[in-house]
Amino acid sequence: MDRVAPKEAGGYRDRLLAGAVACLQEKGYARTTARDLVTASGTNLASIGYHFGGKDALLNEAIAAVFEQWTARVEHSMFDSRPATPREMLERAMTALVDVFEDLGPQLVLCVEGYPAALREPVLRQKLAEAYARGRAAGTDMIRRAADQLGVELPMAPEVLVSVLIAISDGLMLQWLLDPAATPDARQVVDTLATLSAFIA
Repeated sequence: MDRVAPKEAGGYRDRLLAGAVACLQEKGYARTTARDLVTASGTNLASIGYHFGGKDALLNEAIAAVFEQWTARVEHSMFDSRPATPREMLERAMTALVDVFEDLGPQLVLCVEGYPAALREPVLRQKLAEAYARGRAAGTDMIRRAADQLGVELPMAPEVLVSVLIAISDGLMLQWLLDPAATPDARQVVDTLATLSAFIA
């Protein structure tokens, strides 16, 4: 995932978001203070209230932004080169979802730490639910676009397929954080899905 140096980003809003991501990765949701955000972003306390309404709203927005950047990365992986077979398209998607864990280590921790915080913070819960909804909608559009490019008919509702792929990615993310060596890669995931499909058909 691309990183933006907070003090080199565009306006105050972008700098605050980048600084919030950096603070969340370093300190976590509960331990990040408004002064931490100001220091990391090179802004001031008033700018937090002006652009986001408060510290918690800024942190919530930063967590949601990380999810959306990941979705954009998947889309880029799927469509940045020539049309492929359905299996190759799935491998591209799973590569962008699974084979990036090592590169995204701090962001993964940030994402996971957002879940328990969301259970106690209704606004954050809503933000994450909206981020997932946008991710599912984007994924559905990607699948329909891929099917059109490949000239194939989808065997199931794309919304269901996207939800299952997200669930696989999220589950593997948790496994990778605990034991990277024991976590299957994208090709193994696709091989397993293909084998399972043939077995239960």
